[in-house]
Amino acid sequence: MLALDVCRNAKANGLDLTFLATGGGDLEDDFRESGADFISLKRKSPIDLRLATQIRQIIRDRKVQIVHSHQPVEALHLYLATRGTNTKRVMTLHGENPGTKNALALRFVLPRTDGCVVISKDMGNTFLNSHKLGKNKQVLVITNGVDSKRLTFSGRNLRDELGIPAQSFLLGMVANFSPVARKDQMTVCKALPQVFKSVPQAHFVFVGSRSVAAPQLFDECVEFCKRAGISERVHFLGTRADIADVLRSLDVFVLSSEREGSPIAVIEAMMLGLPIVLSDIEALREVSNDAACARLFRTGDVDDLATKLISLADRSDFRARLGSQAQQWATANFTIENHISNLISFYGSVTTTITRNDF
Repeated sequence: MLALDVCRNAKANGLDLTFLATGGGDLEDDFRESGADFISLKRKSPIDLRLATQIRQIIRDRKVQIVHSHQPVEALHLYLATRGTNTKRVMTLHGENPGTKNALALRFVLPRTDGCVVISKDMGNTFLNSHKLGKNKQVLVITNGVDSKRLTFSGRNLRDELGIPAQSFLLGMVANFSPVARKDQMTVCKALPQVFKSVPQAHFVFVGSRSVAAPQLFDECVEFCKRAGISERVHFLGTRADIADVLRSLDVFVLSSEREGSPIAVIEAMMLGLPIVLSDIEALREVSNDAACARLFRTGDVDDLATKLISLADRSDFRARLGSQAQQWATANFTIENHISNLISFYGSVTTTITRNDF
């Protein structure tokens, strides 16, 4: 979604961008219609020399000055395509890249990049310690950005869809049930019986896909809610395209992650003025201005999360103030315009020989 937001806003913000994709997906049509030059290629093997040759020709034809990747295997192909040229290589580090293939690719390409973007100070410090990230290259924290234009409300109301009362206290979380991301939805599920006992009108919605690699993360949450007798008030909605409508229907947004980078779902919720409750990991402290515009609970602590959620139920004025603070912070710091401006500045600095480490 970050890449799509960049593509949609590149030209308007002075970025001459060609977007290369080597696979399909649900958003392919959106990328084709984004306004950026879109080129679809095919990768037929983990290391595809034919693909690297195709990319090299595109770089020559278009006189590309900077190539930018977001995954290690992509970065490896860009390295092969630009080897021996003056084109600079930039890579964004979003977090852990699971699997031997990605680990080996990262180990190879990271020393061969000219600049690295990290999406939070916490992640920068992690990579600095594990990969000696700041050695002989430009490194900069550029947090994820969100295009507020796609957060337009269509008018659909989630309460009507779910058949729950208009006055219900609706909480929700947007995060896939992924073993890599470690969003820890189970802690939320275990806190909900306490919340529902204290707040009889409360409901909770989970938005996010069931992992093919680890379906038990989703299934165990569903089964827990059945055993606890709360299934009628916990709604598992799967993947949704109408995230703006979902968020605008909520009274409180929750994220219980054990590990994060710069979560777009949290930024979207803040941009819409939602009060947010987050686990107290360092990255979520960062995104919430050191908790100035969020309530934090001790990561993995069921009782503490339940207490924080219950305390917000009958404090509508406080929720409004918290949401307003979050909206002001997000609008000032996490727009897609800010993100692209920071990228352009970073691309310029990569062409110099000065080493930076801004975290």
